[in-house]
Amino acid sequence: MSDRKPRIAFLGTGGTISYTGRDSLDVWEYMEFGTRMSVTEILERFPEVADAAEIVPFDIRQVSSSGIVPNDWLALTAKIREIEQTRDDIDGIVVTHGTATLEETAYFLNLTAKTTLPIVIIGAQRPSSGFATDAGSNLLAAVRTAGSTEARGLGVVALLNEEIQAAREVTKTSTLRLETFRTPDLGMLGYADPDGRTAIYRKPVRPHTTETEFDVSDIEALPRVDIVPSYAGADGTAIEAFIAAGAKALVIATLAPGLPTPPQVDAVAAALKQGILIVYSTRAGSGRVLRRTSMRRDGIIAGDNLNPQKARVLTMLALTRTDDPEEVQRMFDTY
Repeated sequence: MSDRKPRIAFLGTGGTISYTGRDSLDVWEYMEFGTRMSVTEILERFPEVADAAEIVPFDIRQVSSSGIVPNDWLALTAKIREIEQTRDDIDGIVVTHGTATLEETAYFLNLTAKTTLPIVIIGAQRPSSGFATDAGSNLLAAVRTAGSTEARGLGVVALLNEEIQAAREVTKTSTLRLETFRTPDLGMLGYADPDGRTAIYRKPVRPHTTETEFDVSDIEALPRVDIVPSYAGADGTAIEAFIAAGAKALVIATLAPGLPTPPQVDAVAAALKQGILIVYSTRAGSGRVLRRTSMRRDGIIAGDNLNPQKARVLTMLALTRTDDPEEVQRMFDTY
């Protein structure tokens, strides 16, 4: 058994963790007035990380998570594929990311990254220069977890606040609190303890990474899929506009337990006649959307317990394989 430190690939895409603000109390306007750091500069700011692992840095992007687009997901997947194919000395992968869309990137990688290496995606709620920042502790915990044997087989995980969460299930729940990431209904997978140990209490059972049918190695762009919110008085305007803009599918963030408004139902019926794929998720924040008889009849897909933003990710990938509603429903039931 080698006693060398784990060797961790560190992929940076930007986000709060890469920011320094105007001063230590600038923990909420730093994105407007601060400056960005490369992954090397982040590592220099938190030298404790080097004691836990040998870090191999890669700068992928330097953007806020609000600026992440589907092509960035493809670029990240390509970089992970390159690491998998060209490096046999890497023990795990850490990806830094802004927290706003972290869960979407994490789920995309969970479905497309063809590697058995642990992948830990992290961010920070406070910039690296901020008072009581969580940036350094999240980075150290991620590096330790990515290099641990306990993290193998979990697929992609998100790690903030010393809590390890499954990419498929985790979501951001607070704008500013450090404990923002939660897994509704099901709970986290385990802890990244401050003594360096990784404690896992449950494992994901849905297929991920090398077990999925999604191969994006030759895909240059993902099909357009948009999210339509339901709310009191919502009509079909958004549905019609997204179709006019070129959407191949729509995820409806329905009223719980899976119902659009009556005018939206009419607009959905028209969209189905145009060959637009329709998925019902829910705005509720937890729980499952079940496939009612009318949904089966009309070919509307039930999004299970995926929130709208993750239902969109799976729909985009599903459309790279098929536009058959029953096959897409199988994928939602599987992944």
